[in-house]
Amino acid sequence: MDISSINWILLLASLMVAATPILLAAIGELVTERAGVLNLGVEGMMITGAICGFAVSVETGSATLGFVAAAIAGAAFSLIFGLLTQFLLSNQVATGLALTLFGLGFSALIGQGYIGIKGLSVPHIHIPVISDIPVLGPILFRHDLMVYVSILLVAATWAVLKYTRAGLILRAVGENHDAAHALGYKVVRIRLMAIAFGGACAGLGGAYLSIVRVPQWTEGMTAGAGWIALALVVFASWKPWRVLIGAYLFGGLTVLQLNLQAAGLKVPVEYLSMSPYLITILVLVIMSSGRSRAALNAPAELGRSFHASS
Repeated sequence: MDISSINWILLLASLMVAATPILLAAIGELVTERAGVLNLGVEGMMITGAICGFAVSVETGSATLGFVAAAIAGAAFSLIFGLLTQFLLSNQVATGLALTLFGLGFSALIGQGYIGIKGLSVPHIHIPVISDIPVLGPILFRHDLMVYVSILLVAATWAVLKYTRAGLILRAVGENHDAAHALGYKVVRIRLMAIAFGGACAGLGGAYLSIVRVPQWTEGMTAGAGWIALALVVFASWKPWRVLIGAYLFGGLTVLQLNLQAAGLKVPVEYLSMSPYLITILVLVIMSSGRSRAALNAPAELGRSFHASS
């Protein structure tokens, strides 16, 4: 194996791109779960966003419209889950799993006409002077807009949850929906907004895969990214900045294993392919252990349905 053949600056820059779809999906799911709702349909919403975003971007020639369409599709898809769980009071786990299966089938159906079609070329942002800084410039300041949008979304989510009245109400609903209802807050409405936000973020994550990272449509192209996003939320103790760290860790490991394969590492490809998943989960478990264990930070009402008559 020739380690010297690995371009470490390119590797570090690539990890931000690899982490972005998971980061977008995970931050949306974090908001959903902080409202007390467990939506296991992230994979289904991501793959739906991937095909809708790709199709619209190809048909209109605009990546921006593709991302908008993906966000709308993801939100609409999530509201199906919201209708079933918040109004019809169906089981959240079973409904989320059904949503994932439906999304995989639905995307495969409507994506038949887009297989083999090349996607758009999304330009990178070039900031004069800053982008030309040695080492830091190529790593941090030569990416497409969605990379920075995902980071801003994490910061905005953290600020809203920690410092605003809306964030306090959302957390109150997730911690004790009966008390929030007694104070006059519309629990179901708040949860539906959180669910829609989570779906929109998942749709954006899926669209990033099909529009930017791999500019084409392939059935099942999310390849478990939705499940990794779910795991990141849990093992990051429902904290936005830990989700960012976890997503970048996974992105880095994904890019590293590809580079190790190219460098000729004498290990079966299957082991390298699964290593990012295993190592990410292991490290995040360690991060969330001890006094700040994830179990102690989980929203108290997570996965529980709200009965207005209670």
